[in-house]
Amino acid sequence: MVDRFRLTLAQLNPTVGDLAGNARAARAAWTEGREAGADMVALPEMFITGYNPQDLVMKPAFHQAAIAEIEALARDCADGPALAIGGPALEGAGLYNAYYVLQGGTVRACVLKHHLPNETVFDEVRLYESGPVAGPYTVSGVRIGSPICEDAWHEDVPETLAETGAEMLLVPNGSPHYRDKMNTRQNLMVARVIETGLPLIYLNLVGGQDDQIFDGGSFVLNPGGGLALQLPMFEEVVAHVDLGRGPEGWRAVPGALAQVPDDLEQDYHAMVLSLRDYLRKAGFSKVLLGLSGGVDSAIVATIAADALGPANVRCVMLPSEYTSEDSLEDARAVAENLGCRYDFVPIAEGRAAITATLAPLFEDTEPDLTEENIQSRLRGLLLMALSNKFGEMLLTTGNKSEVAVGYATIYGDMAGGYNPIKDLYKTRVFEICRWRNAHRRGWMQGPAGTVIPTRVIDKPPSAELRADQKDSDSLPDYPVLDGILHILVDQDGSISDCVAAGYDAADAEKVEHLLYVSEYKRFQAAPGTRLSKRAFWLDRRYPIVNRWRDGARGH
Repeated sequence: MVDRFRLTLAQLNPTVGDLAGNARAARAAWTEGREAGADMVALPEMFITGYNPQDLVMKPAFHQAAIAEIEALARDCADGPALAIGGPALEGAGLYNAYYVLQGGTVRACVLKHHLPNETVFDEVRLYESGPVAGPYTVSGVRIGSPICEDAWHEDVPETLAETGAEMLLVPNGSPHYRDKMNTRQNLMVARVIETGLPLIYLNLVGGQDDQIFDGGSFVLNPGGGLALQLPMFEEVVAHVDLGRGPEGWRAVPGALAQVPDDLEQDYHAMVLSLRDYLRKAGFSKVLLGLSGGVDSAIVATIAADALGPANVRCVMLPSEYTSEDSLEDARAVAENLGCRYDFVPIAEGRAAITATLAPLFEDTEPDLTEENIQSRLRGLLLMALSNKFGEMLLTTGNKSEVAVGYATIYGDMAGGYNPIKDLYKTRVFEICRWRNAHRRGWMQGPAGTVIPTRVIDKPPSAELRADQKDSDSLPDYPVLDGILHILVDQDGSISDCVAAGYDAADAEKVEHLLYVSEYKRFQAAPGTRLSKRAFWLDRRYPIVNRWRDGARGH
């Protein structure tokens, strides 16, 4: 009977669809584990395909190629530790989310996921069959149970594994991030440990995929719920954990406990990593954005500089006659503080040409929102021209408050390929700006210090599309707007809930109306970093055309 077991945890960042690249990363981790004397090297859920592959995994050519890569890994990694890796499996006519254990040149075990999540960003009932609850597998004489991700969020699978002889639980995950997710995970896993009496190793993916961000943060719990190992959030790492068998069973030897950052730092790191990965995985290395002198474009420029390095970020000021001198100064200051390229492209000449072109058709009409939107769309045209010419992805800069109520011009300032702050309410934008001015971490490529001038954060927000314009002319003040949106969107609440929370019914009804009539804009908007459980896209799927109004019922 063995008394020691070394497990290598590979908290790595796969790329969806890059089967060969993901297999290379798995081989490298296996080699590192072999050199460290590991009995087993473990990678997260669906690592070979990347996660979340969505409907791509149902394509026969794709899942067959993924399975072939796993079989090749088994052959290549025959002489050394076992290799555990997530990937698709075919059993009969069914496609499964599976966890493979490779050893001695063959597939020694194949665990099939039982509980398939079908909420928020998950559609696994659409993609996979539900596998049976099976017993543990054996590696180096140790019986290991692997409830796959969601299987560990329910009591039945871990309890069955414990009852059928498992001596420890290795939980492979593709668990996407949202605020406070780490506390949720750890509380649930502590419950599993207490119920089973077994040590539990929670291994999670890291990295960005479209709007989702996987935060890593893998950890090991001993029986009783004590934390034995905590890996960093948002970082790739290969770590080794030693487990020993004593009179009371297996225990993990305590290791390093990485600090879990606070919510503001988690938000910021998530936005930086998701932007970096979105660009890298899409084949871009440079970005540009319109820098208006306002707070939203300033924080997006800062995120981009931290993600890619200032030399890979182009900031473009596109002033009109309504652009204030303060905005001109503030935009230049942000670019200079960050060390980014700054271009100055006035739109007056182009706007005059468009106005002249439309004059015969607009004769006898009064200027209105049309003329304001022409400015925004002209800026979008010029920014997209720069994007095409220089191969730089255009970033869009609308915060969640604006995205929610449609306070943005479609085909104008909404133009772009990615929006890092799409799930960040305006009031949170101010907090994040102040946090970044006060902190610089090693994973940031931008400079330290007050990169966003205080005046940018403190001045009244304005789109500057007409004289003396303020956002508050069209919307409730942002603390009120964000409070109402938090109830209507994040809590799925009602107008009555807003009134009960102290908000004016007329304000709540106006916001609800704007929220629903803006769905068509969000349907065409760029993806952006998911920071909450109610981000716009997969978390909240509403019809584009919708006549329901809660406010119409009277409150």
